[in-house]
Amino acid sequence: MGMDTATTEIRKLLASQRNFFNSGQTKDIAFRKKMLQALYAVLRENEKKVLDALAQDLSKSAYEGYMTEFGLALHEIKFVLKKLSRWARPRKVRTHYLQLPASSYIYPEPYGISLIISPWNYPCLLTMAPLIGSMAAGNCSVIKPSEYTPRTSAVIAEIIGSRLDPAYIAVIEGDAQTSRNLLAEPFDYIFFTGSPAVGKIVMTAAARHLTPVTLELGGKSPCIIDRGVDLDRTARRIVSGKLINAGQTCIAPDYLLAHRTVKDELIKRLQYHIKKFYGDDPRQSPDYPRIVNDKHYERLEQYLTSGNIISGGQTDRRDLYIAPTLLDGISWTDPVMQEEIFGPLLPVMVYDDLSEAISSVRKLPRPLALYFFSNNRQDIERVLREISFGGGCINDTLLHFASPHLPFGGTGSSGIGSYRGKASFDSFSHQKSILKKSMRIETPLRYPPFKNKLKFLKKLMH
Repeated sequence: MGMDTATTEIRKLLASQRNFFNSGQTKDIAFRKKMLQALYAVLRENEKKVLDALAQDLSKSAYEGYMTEFGLALHEIKFVLKKLSRWARPRKVRTHYLQLPASSYIYPEPYGISLIISPWNYPCLLTMAPLIGSMAAGNCSVIKPSEYTPRTSAVIAEIIGSRLDPAYIAVIEGDAQTSRNLLAEPFDYIFFTGSPAVGKIVMTAAARHLTPVTLELGGKSPCIIDRGVDLDRTARRIVSGKLINAGQTCIAPDYLLAHRTVKDELIKRLQYHIKKFYGDDPRQSPDYPRIVNDKHYERLEQYLTSGNIISGGQTDRRDLYIAPTLLDGISWTDPVMQEEIFGPLLPVMVYDDLSEAISSVRKLPRPLALYFFSNNRQDIERVLREISFGGGCINDTLLHFASPHLPFGGTGSSGIGSYRGKASFDSFSHQKSILKKSMRIETPLRYPPFKNKLKFLKKLMH
């Protein structure tokens, strides 16, 4: 398909979606619920197909695929279905006394046609979660899944195409050129998950049409370990959060900042739990995924030259395998500390006092996540107050993303906007403000002539 033909096809699709949206069907709450139920049903029917595709693309076990992707997508639909009627109702708010007699309301309304560009690392969940929000808010949607996970993308296209009208929800597969073709068109909302570098391209394209965006990006998410914590439980939770999906998680702990007094014991505990989770040779474990492709394998392999490998470090290019690897002797200027790692390499660094740790983290761009293991309430509040980041956990890793009650999103270079649960509905909705004014009483102060009225106006407005 040549570029001109591709553009023509995209424009035809958008015209059909515009007609569908303008028919008003998607604004009907019963229609939205029916479509979300249809999505839930078609996902359930194709569970094995989706999990098999994740296994082929990323070597995810069925358990990991269900726990971190498929199950969360189903749970999100059920959660949204329960709450949708309440979220979509006009909300009455207080009216300023100067405007009385009147009443004030906020009407959530859909933007129109949303473009969802989803990533390769959690290709099922990170396609479905924003889609659920877009559907709940009453939009039509065009989905561009990642070409790096072609089997999962094909399955998503197949199952959505089998149950949902493309004039309502359409999946367009393709490479980066397809994304560029889509971004050239005037969508009403764009939701992008990926790297900060591509996020800038998306935002630039959106600016041409003044299209609002949600950007879910990334960054180097720190994990700070204080004195006095249960190091065994701490290490288990760090290893779990770091090595799920072989570290290819936007909120994985990117590097450890351990208090100098706990570093050596922490490393021993990390090594113990890596072995307990994945055995002596993680390559043989059915639970340890692979790197997505050659490009990312090569990028990660180059990071292995940073510092000293204190455990792991084994690689197999043919299998796209990189072992869980702990790195010591790392400086802030090493290559591994310049960009998000997005793989199973974990630098272990030290600090002597909390001020030093906070200062070090603040010198880097604002991260998408932060994790702090500590029993000291004052220190916990200090970290939360003094470091800006998207979201995170105290005494755990990753789990904040799994809650539909917590908005998920970044700040600064780690993203713009948020989603999950009601935050997804709000992101894909324009909040229309309406004042309903009584015709019974007139306020002479607002009308000319204004002579001799200023003194009274000042009294009213102070």
